[in-house]
Amino acid sequence: MKTIAVIPARMGSSRFPGKPLAKLLGRTMLEHVYKRVALSNALDATYIATCDEEIRQVAQDFGASVIMTADTHERASDRVAEAGAEIDAELIVMVQGDEPMTHPEMIDAAVEPFRHDPLLGCVNLVRSIDNKADFYDVNTIKVVMNQQGDALYMSRQPIPTAPTLTQSAPLNFMHTLAYKQVCIIPFRRETLLDFARLPPTPLEQLESVDMLRLLEHGYRVKMVRTKFNTQAVDTQIDLERVAGLMASDPLLASY
Repeated sequence: MKTIAVIPARMGSSRFPGKPLAKLLGRTMLEHVYKRVALSNALDATYIATCDEEIRQVAQDFGASVIMTADTHERASDRVAEAGAEIDAELIVMVQGDEPMTHPEMIDAAVEPFRHDPLLGCVNLVRSIDNKADFYDVNTIKVVMNQQGDALYMSRQPIPTAPTLTQSAPLNFMHTLAYKQVCIIPFRRETLLDFARLPPTPLEQLESVDMLRLLEHGYRVKMVRTKFNTQAVDTQIDLERVAGLMASDPLLASY
């Protein structure tokens, strides 16, 4: 299966304007994401999808292939769908441009289920939540799954709900019920194009979570657990935290 990655990026983030080009350990955050994604053995090519000329210029300077998209997309998945429609590939892996701790093995693991299930249309990585900060952080998308490991629901609110839980109490169900979405999302091509054609859904808009559009329209989203604990960058404070976490990352020497 021809497999490509598309990294959506735009300058107009409401919480952190210009964050794809924010400097992180001497490089732009976007360059870290691109170079780390491109190390995956599962990929035939890696692209950046953007509507911003500034991002295009910087990305091409560090060697990335860039696809220009419309500036009207509200969802990253819609931007990736526009870019992916131009490329002949069976699997299209969306990797968010604010995930500089992405490890290439995460992409390898995320695409593996497609090799065994010809009906599978979409996969998300998921990791157990091991701290209360992530559980209560609205920037962390929480996931609840069925017994087969498929997503039932995703929310920015702390789910599942524990009636007696307070922010000062220990999370006794961690590693068993509390999970967070990790934004490496492979789509089979036709499912991604379906996503772009489907009308936005009420819960998708309420939660601002792309995958709810698929779930609300009855699509299956398979969750694959990862051992890697990444940190998305949504704020300047996140960027500083990630800089500390990545400072001793041996993967840096690979690019």
